[in-house]
Amino acid sequence: METTDGDREGIGGTGLNADVFAKRLPDDCVEYVILVIDQKIKTEFELREHLKRIQSAAKDLRKTHLKDYIWQREEFGLSLERSPSQVESQDVSDPTAPSPLSWTLRGTTNFGDSIADEWLIVYLLRELSNRFPSAWIRVFDTDGEFLLIEAANALPKWVNPEIAENRVWLNNGDLKMISVSSTSSNTQSSNLTLNQAVSTILISPSTLLHDTAVQKEAFFRLRNYPSAIASNLHNALLRLPRRLAYILHRLSSSTAPAIEAFYLRDPIGLKPLATKDTGTLLFPPEDFVTVSVRFNRTGYAQLKSQEFKPPPAWTAVTPHLGDEKTKMGMKLACGMEMLCQDKANQDRRVVREVKLLLEDVEGGEETLPDDREIQGWGAKQDDEGWLDIDFRDLERELAGEKGEGKKGKFGDEEAQENLRRMVERFEDFMKDEKAGVDGVDLSDGESTGSSEVDSEEEDKEGSFDEAEFEKAMREMMGMPPEEKERNGLMDEARKLALEMEDEEEVQRDEDEEARKIMEMMEKELKSHGALDLKELKKRAESGDQRTLMKGKGPERIPDYNETDELSSDDDLEENAVDVELLRNVLESFKGQAGMSGPASSMMAAMGIQMPRDEGNI
Repeated sequence: METTDGDREGIGGTGLNADVFAKRLPDDCVEYVILVIDQKIKTEFELREHLKRIQSAAKDLRKTHLKDYIWQREEFGLSLERSPSQVESQDVSDPTAPSPLSWTLRGTTNFGDSIADEWLIVYLLRELSNRFPSAWIRVFDTDGEFLLIEAANALPKWVNPEIAENRVWLNNGDLKMISVSSTSSNTQSSNLTLNQAVSTILISPSTLLHDTAVQKEAFFRLRNYPSAIASNLHNALLRLPRRLAYILHRLSSSTAPAIEAFYLRDPIGLKPLATKDTGTLLFPPEDFVTVSVRFNRTGYAQLKSQEFKPPPAWTAVTPHLGDEKTKMGMKLACGMEMLCQDKANQDRRVVREVKLLLEDVEGGEETLPDDREIQGWGAKQDDEGWLDIDFRDLERELAGEKGEGKKGKFGDEEAQENLRRMVERFEDFMKDEKAGVDGVDLSDGESTGSSEVDSEEEDKEGSFDEAEFEKAMREMMGMPPEEKERNGLMDEARKLALEMEDEEEVQRDEDEEARKIMEMMEKELKSHGALDLKELKKRAESGDQRTLMKGKGPERIPDYNETDELSSDDDLEENAVDVELLRNVLESFKGQAGMSGPASSMMAAMGIQMPRDEGNI
């Protein structure tokens, strides 16, 4: 995050607080606010000093846990802000005491595609709340109270998105909620304002709800922290120009913006590379060295997954691109070139720092490292197994089984556990006959008579029975008929079924036409003696396949090894359902093309945040 911690008069020095502006955050951003609620604090000076101690502790946490960490876009940071529009006291027992809202610590971080960065921030905030019991911390993102989304399966029934805002707080290491019973009747069916939430915490803190089941679900992703911080980094050997190797050694965090420039490249960004005159480049493809480069995992996956044709400036290196180290080095070097030469980036701190280092080298104040010095940097190469997902391994992992002799796993442990939870939650949802779309109980005596249709005159094999279809949908999804009618789901289902029926008719006609054409061709060939089926059959039975096919066909996909088989037919069927269920959910989500839809809505309702679609499943 290219801002420094410090005092600010409101947001951007305007003297205005966050409530003045639109509530919606930009995409991929997380915002956090720290208040101090302590009746012992009697002056604004004491409040400000207490917040500064929290700010200092946050810096210590970063030094302890994040010394080598690489953020995807922006880093965690807290700024001390004054909100003069809210200086009135919240303490009715002492009207002279300062309002907890008069001075606060705030921060906003754009985490890009790295969800791990968002959860790292939650971990840091929870640690701060442990160290400072008087600190009350709120954290939210574009989706709102995402901690409640994580804990969707364990939430009380009164919690819903319409009333959740400003009700979720971190305090003393715990997740606490302001229940509707803790507030006045006119706020029980709507969101709380920040003032109302602070008043409730200050006046009646004992009424706040602390549910261990909700907390366990909400903090599930934090179970492996702080050790999980290091697991979000990846080291790889790359062949790079010596100048770039020097920059990355001195400024390792610059890999993230360089990868983003490469990943989001456009024709304008590629212009500096569209020349064979390497003298115009900051990092010309020459004087290569092999070095170990540290990435965050998201950035490394983005860099590796991109297909990239060598630009004119790198055509001389084309013969060596069969080497993965050289190919990855070319991508990173091109990304750094685009980052530093883009006029829109000239005021970015990372670009200024890179250019200052290059100026020191060109001015003779610094020298590029020689081969001996580079050898002392180490040559760490991490395993890339976390990038690979084999559906057979996935099937076994979902069942909690391992094939004999298989030490490796698909992806990483975090991905395995999250996928397992997704399938478990989805299956629980499907099996819950009493759960409707909003999680309410259904009455047992629902009538379906209005949806019955007369199908006596229809063809039994080719007709579509709407009543049966509606019944099946109800049994599968647990959705009451009035809910289906209100949402228009049955109308859509009927249209879809009729369209599928039409498609099947067309397919049958096409198949019949193709069969007739094949029969005519076979008859024509037989009449000219060009097709002797008896002779071909005789040769096939004798094992002579040379007359049956010419050339080499596609390589046969190897079967499972015996060690790969599951323990029983029942296990195989169950796991086949698991992997097929997961595949269907992911394909449904992919089909939304980034828009809202049933797959993402259902997963969100079960507390599962789906990743951004980046490619084929």
